[in-house]
Amino acid sequence: MAKLSIVVSHRLSQDEALKRIKTLLSEVKIQFADKISDLREEWNDNTGKFSFSAMGFAVSGILTVNPSAVELSGNLPFAVSFFKGKIESTIRERAETLLN
Repeated sequence: MAKLSIVVSHRLSQDEALKRIKTLLSEVKIQFADKISDLREEWNDNTGKFSFSAMGFAVSGILTVNPSAVELSGNLPFAVSFFKGKIESTIRERAETLLN
């Protein structure tokens, strides 16, 4: 498995950043319903664990919404590790747009 680690700074309140992240996850469920399944999320204060299957591959990770940054760490299946750079840049761009 390849490790994924992304940190995106923000200037929002921690509560607003958390609200936006949770909204994004809800939108992803709808937008990519044909590509992902079994999307699960579990929140404990500002930390959320997530998991889903994408094209038959299991993906999981942790999102932490801090006062000035959102941290995402996760595991990518070996089969998609070749696309790690593209995956990271896409997530980073989407998060920066969402949090600014």
